[in-house]
Amino acid sequence: MTALDFASNAAVRPTWRWWVFVALSVVVLAGLPLVTDVSLQLQLSLIFLLSLLALSMSFMWGYGGMLSFGQTVFYGLGGYCYAIASMNFGTTGWAMLIAVLLPAVVAALLGYFMIYGRLSDIYLSVITLAVTLIFEKAIRATSGPEFVVGSVRLNGQNGIPGVPGLQVPWQDAPLSMEGVFWLTAAAMVTVYVALRLLLTTSYGRVLVGIRENEARMQLMGFDSRRYKLAAFVVSGAIAGLSGALYAVWGNFVAPEMFNLNQAAQVVIWVIVGGRSTLIGPIVGTGVVQWLTTWLGQVGVGQVTLVLGFVLMVFVLAFREGLLPTLGALGRVLVRRQPGDTAPPVLPARQSAPGAPRE
Repeated sequence: MTALDFASNAAVRPTWRWWVFVALSVVVLAGLPLVTDVSLQLQLSLIFLLSLLALSMSFMWGYGGMLSFGQTVFYGLGGYCYAIASMNFGTTGWAMLIAVLLPAVVAALLGYFMIYGRLSDIYLSVITLAVTLIFEKAIRATSGPEFVVGSVRLNGQNGIPGVPGLQVPWQDAPLSMEGVFWLTAAAMVTVYVALRLLLTTSYGRVLVGIRENEARMQLMGFDSRRYKLAAFVVSGAIAGLSGALYAVWGNFVAPEMFNLNQAAQVVIWVIVGGRSTLIGPIVGTGVVQWLTTWLGQVGVGQVTLVLGFVLMVFVLAFREGLLPTLGALGRVLVRRQPGDTAPPVLPARQSAPGAPRE
């Protein structure tokens, strides 16, 4: 396996080269704060925590076959749960745990009625879109003094300021900016590795098989609803973790976390990077966030319009996403012999069940 194979490798289990790639990534990420300024650390930390949100979508959509516009619901719930729990309890450890568990419970309830109700994929997407709008409108309507959870006012559109930073057991003060950088980087790498290993288990193989041909997997005796619901819950928990880390990063939560624009951006990240990969959405998040920041710095007023154009280009020209396309082109170039005259043919998309990609 070459370096170009990381984007679309169909190996059942990670090879030692993949583990070397992960180890080198950890070393590079651990050393970045030593050679970068605070501004870059802030930007990279934001990309890392948003990559978790993209990973949650990639796992559910790319491997479970369910396109959901409700990831921002769990993202926002995670942020608000952390803010409210940490400010009420005076401790951040339990608040972080609640911020992951509560979105998972909400995902389980919502997913149960949708998946066991045997809704088609398009109706599942529409319902999650409606739920996103409902949550955003509900949070924005909590500006009155009567909307209080414990001692914390929700403040409606103004959000909740002064969210405590995460406090780790071995130090008294909350995490510094460097600490937040390492925390978000560690969370991103851990979730990426965990999902990659999960896809090599029997559960992961069955889930990919359901994505490819659900009727066939049901005829083989697998309850597709149970597998899809589990994927929905896992993705909800990851999105909740992303929201909690955002609250730690910015010490602030607001209704914009539930925003429909945010939900659309998650889809763009995954499409740009490649929805049938796990490393792709991480790269897609970094590319789109960098492009958004750069467009703002050069004074482009219609950033959303430009991002929409980028999405159209990738949908038309890179249907599998950036990394899978580059990986396929790289393998073709590597395997062609100098004397070959036949035109290169890109490999078809993997359709065999149980073939997770790096």
